[in-house]
Amino acid sequence: MKRSSIIIILFLSDPGLRVFLPVVLNFCTHSRTAVFIYVESAFLFKWWKEQPRLVRSKFRKLINNGQLELISGAWSMNDEATTHYQSIIDQFTYGLKAIDAVFGPRGRPKVGWQIDSFGHSKQMASIFSQLGFDGIFLGRIDYQDKKIRFETKTAEMLWRASDSLGQKSEIFTHILYNGYDAPKDICFEEFCDFREFFDFPQNLWENLIENVENQLKIYKTNNVILTMGYDFSYRQAEVLFRKLDTLIKYGKALQRNGSQYNLMYSTPSCYLKAVHESTTKLNIMWPKKFDDFFPYASLPTRYWTGFYTSRPALKRFERIGNNFLQVCKQLYVLARLNNTYRTNLATLQEAMGVMQHHDAVTGTEQQHVADDYAKLLTEGLNKCSPIAMTSLNTLSSTKSNGSKQSTIPYTSCFLRNISQCKLTEEAENFIATIYNPLSRVIDYYVRVPVTKGHYVVVSPNGDELQAQLIPIHPHVLNAPGRKSKATLDLVFVATELPPLGFKTFYVTKRSKPKLSRNHRQSEIEQKTFVKFSRINGYLNKIIINQKAVPIRQEFYYYKSASKPKEPSGAYLFNPAHNTPIKIAERVKNKFYIGEVVKEIHQTFNTWISQIIRIYPKENFVEFNWSVGPLPSTNRTRHSTEVISRFVSSLHTNATFYTDSNGREMMKRIINWRPSWKLHVTQPTSGNYYPVTTKILIRDPKKDLEVAVLTDRAQGGTSLHNGHIELMLHRNCLKDDKLGVGEILNEFAFDKPLVVRGSHYLVAGSYLTPSNESIASIEKDIAQRKHLEAWTFLSKTNYDYTSYKELYNMEYSGLKRALPKNVHILTLEPWGNKKILLRLEHIFEKHEDLILSRPVEINLEDLFAAFKLIYIRETTLGGNQWLDENKRRDFNVVGKISNRKNLSNRRNVNSKFIINLDPLQIRTFVIWIKSLKTK
Repeated sequence: MKRSSIIIILFLSDPGLRVFLPVVLNFCTHSRTAVFIYVESAFLFKWWKEQPRLVRSKFRKLINNGQLELISGAWSMNDEATTHYQSIIDQFTYGLKAIDAVFGPRGRPKVGWQIDSFGHSKQMASIFSQLGFDGIFLGRIDYQDKKIRFETKTAEMLWRASDSLGQKSEIFTHILYNGYDAPKDICFEEFCDFREFFDFPQNLWENLIENVENQLKIYKTNNVILTMGYDFSYRQAEVLFRKLDTLIKYGKALQRNGSQYNLMYSTPSCYLKAVHESTTKLNIMWPKKFDDFFPYASLPTRYWTGFYTSRPALKRFERIGNNFLQVCKQLYVLARLNNTYRTNLATLQEAMGVMQHHDAVTGTEQQHVADDYAKLLTEGLNKCSPIAMTSLNTLSSTKSNGSKQSTIPYTSCFLRNISQCKLTEEAENFIATIYNPLSRVIDYYVRVPVTKGHYVVVSPNGDELQAQLIPIHPHVLNAPGRKSKATLDLVFVATELPPLGFKTFYVTKRSKPKLSRNHRQSEIEQKTFVKFSRINGYLNKIIINQKAVPIRQEFYYYKSASKPKEPSGAYLFNPAHNTPIKIAERVKNKFYIGEVVKEIHQTFNTWISQIIRIYPKENFVEFNWSVGPLPSTNRTRHSTEVISRFVSSLHTNATFYTDSNGREMMKRIINWRPSWKLHVTQPTSGNYYPVTTKILIRDPKKDLEVAVLTDRAQGGTSLHNGHIELMLHRNCLKDDKLGVGEILNEFAFDKPLVVRGSHYLVAGSYLTPSNESIASIEKDIAQRKHLEAWTFLSKTNYDYTSYKELYNMEYSGLKRALPKNVHILTLEPWGNKKILLRLEHIFEKHEDLILSRPVEINLEDLFAAFKLIYIRETTLGGNQWLDENKRRDFNVVGKISNRKNLSNRRNVNSKFIINLDPLQIRTFVIWIKSLKTK
């Protein structure tokens, strides 16, 4: 029987393509067969806003004709290693809503197109499945994995992206044969050095058929993709289209003479449709995948694991941006602000969407581009600040005495990470309003920089709180660019902050100073959960959660390989030796003991210091590190890649765990991959994995788990039993020649960059049942650090009594707190009298005896500011009603499984009661009636 093959040519979109979109648009308009795909809504709408009505009309017509397909639909093609799931979902929601508003259902994406991110995560695949997509296309997987998959016909698979969500999380996944590049023998771009031709030559056709036959050996159906693109392709789009037209015409002529090859323009959606038809017809059994695609190596000496840490300050800034974005969206809804502020909110949403790009938060861009990203994010934060100020004034207003209230100038001090805030340093009286963006009650330790004096902190109910003054570490005092009079940090605890609400604290300064005393080590050993070596000053034990854990924490650094072709760079991590160099043999410690916090100020050398903090009410140890300026030697030009290493006595059997974009934990084993046999070429960088929020190790015999939580994305590993290491900061004095085109050596204030950050160490039993599992402790910390309570500050001329008479000092957006295993992931304005609500179950299956169970939530009378009138569930992106979403089912095992849509049988009933299974996220559009209006 003669074989019939379908050859599909895909036109690819790339950031550089936006310049040439008019040529593409013109060609597709004059050709009924030409089709094109477009990715990244940010670039699309940047172009769209400048177009006249006629061009917009042509564009819409092409979408309605199916000639132009928008795929993925997010604001940018996000990275999958260094991004947090909340920010990924946000930027998809924003992009998909923009597409829906302009193009309607015909423009709605149904395919994921992740062809340029450097490795692929399970959580990203899970997000695509929950968006209701039919499949995803991937461009970059490990060269060894790719070779094996091509040899075993497993380059297409069903990826089960969540162990907790099970079959509902499965999504058809295609590994592209040639990445997103055009085949070199049939590339017609100016950089391909193609030859001109008039009648299509036989040898080019033969090259094409050879390419097709090679792919037919790899994939299971007779549908073949020929990608036609590359970075900054289509510079001569008209030439390219004419030659492809000639190629298609030539192929059709051969068909009339019995050729088995059918050549056409097509799209990823059409390809999936054809594969789905073959799946059903041939009863194809697709292989399953349960792990992820990290780390990514393109060659034996090219492990793309350096970008997990590159530009650590930008990575932290992105997290701060997300924190404030959620606060702004929540306050916008709770205060019932009108559309006047919609543009302000959009500015930060768009900046955050761009920050998720695979050459943004990754740190794999040139310095001037990184500066521009930081500028955009700063503008977004500044634009969102009026939303917060107006909302807080609305929610704190009482007008109880009939007098006109003055507007409170709520502000955020974004330089408190270097203990700098002009307001708290200069004001005699100031107000600290602490907003809690979580759905449950929490305690929060407030820290603001001040000058010498005696400070009194008064709570909303009039109680004077225990406050503590602590000297600022000398390395912070001398940080490049710091302009501050503050020499002390004022610390107090804001207890029982209400869910989606705030408490306001009145702070006044008096003349008498009150400093924490400098103690001898023997005293701190008796009063804290940490102990230090008397010989070298290093931490050597923690006692936490009823467990005594011998553990040592030290700083090291790796030097880059000296080979000119394979140095560490923005993308690559390639150390010269597998054993890093220790920073210091001894540590200088100073101890500050107080009722609010106990601090150990450590100095390792002139460019590394650390503050270890123990809070009475917390079950973690905080390591607040400061690294930089990194040494830079132009003569040797080697990189300095600094790590923090925790060394314990745990026997971990070469196994550790890292999170996937802040959600499910992934099991890692040194020098091993779950779905293919690894040939070890890089024993250090080849065992580095992305750590978005957490890395942990376990000892089954001791029933002991040790976890370290991070405040930003970092590279991490456990190269030896009982070890955890995280890379904090790096400079790379040679370019790794993968696209950046310059060295990675960040400067600020004319000096190499200084970076500050925090790790949170937790330890406890993970096998023995208890009232509070180690998993629940870690979830609690991760949530409180990712969505940290936000400190708003303002000067005041009122005394405490007058202020309390004029303003509400406490407010809760929820009438009742949600359970510990449920979180309001999204609360944002969605239109006239509508909001978008996204609820998530934050526990995996079997993670906790109690909290991993399904939970029921009643939304009726939950919110203080409005009443629910009607709710309807959508897909994860908020752009399609869930009950109208139909997915193609590739899971053929005897009969078609019931996975065609994402609809939950236990849906919303008339009483607004919903159910959440472990790790489930559910999204709703809610129609409301305001109880309090602005």
